[in-house]
Amino acid sequence: MNWQLYLIFMMPAFILLVVFKYLPMGGILIAFQDYSGIRGLLGSEWVGLDNFSRFLSSTEFWRLFGNTLQLSVYNLLWSFFPPIILALLLARIRSRGIRSKIQLFIYAPNFISIIVLAGMVFVFLSPVGPINQFFGTQINFMAEPSAYRTIYIASGIWQSAGWASIIYTAALSGVSQDLVEAAKIDGASLWKRIQHIELPTLKPIMIIQFILSAGHIMSIGFEKSLALQTDLNLATSQIIPTYVYQIGINMGDYGYSTAVDLFNSVINIILLLSVNKIVSKLNNNEGL
Repeated sequence: MNWQLYLIFMMPAFILLVVFKYLPMGGILIAFQDYSGIRGLLGSEWVGLDNFSRFLSSTEFWRLFGNTLQLSVYNLLWSFFPPIILALLLARIRSRGIRSKIQLFIYAPNFISIIVLAGMVFVFLSPVGPINQFFGTQINFMAEPSAYRTIYIASGIWQSAGWASIIYTAALSGVSQDLVEAAKIDGASLWKRIQHIELPTLKPIMIIQFILSAGHIMSIGFEKSLALQTDLNLATSQIIPTYVYQIGINMGDYGYSTAVDLFNSVINIILLLSVNKIVSKLNNNEGL
């Protein structure tokens, strides 16, 4: 076995992994410092847990934590089932040509950038936009804090549900047609066939997808939140990632913003482990 040759092939990937994944982890130290770009990582004053204490005792903590958790959980729950439903509906279409056209139509929004999507949302929901014109109203939806989460989640489902359904559609293509025909002969209804044939086929993938989604439950992307954010909807749109961006990039308080982001990551890990444990128990105590 030419292990030297394998080692040579592996070295570029290993170097990239270390340089871009592991070395940046040293930046966690900034969370425990009154970091200054001039003094650098080694010259900045060490403050221990002061940055964490400052965040936990701030008046913004519970609002930011609540907004982030609510938006993440609602987004996870509402966005999880549409791809499954789409895949089940696509499986009912027997014409390959019609199915491919529908798939092209529902996959297309995935290729729209976040900024373009946010611009479209602002246009459609503006007081003079098509939504208000259709209902004969002049409501500024983007200025309503109560409407922000619905807008965020609904636009995300529209953009990603079609693309996310691909893996479920691929799994359903492996369902034995002999089993389906046998169920039809035995008088099984459509719902019974879905319940006892198709859903069990999708179950392992659904569990893995749910855990992977739960792994980002507190790491919801700040780009879209920031793009849809206005001064009037800050009560619900200000989440921990946008707060980190505001404090770290706009105000230059790197130590504090790193501490806030590290706190968010720790909570994310705890939630991920909890979800994995719960799902494993529900799945007849079988580990994933």
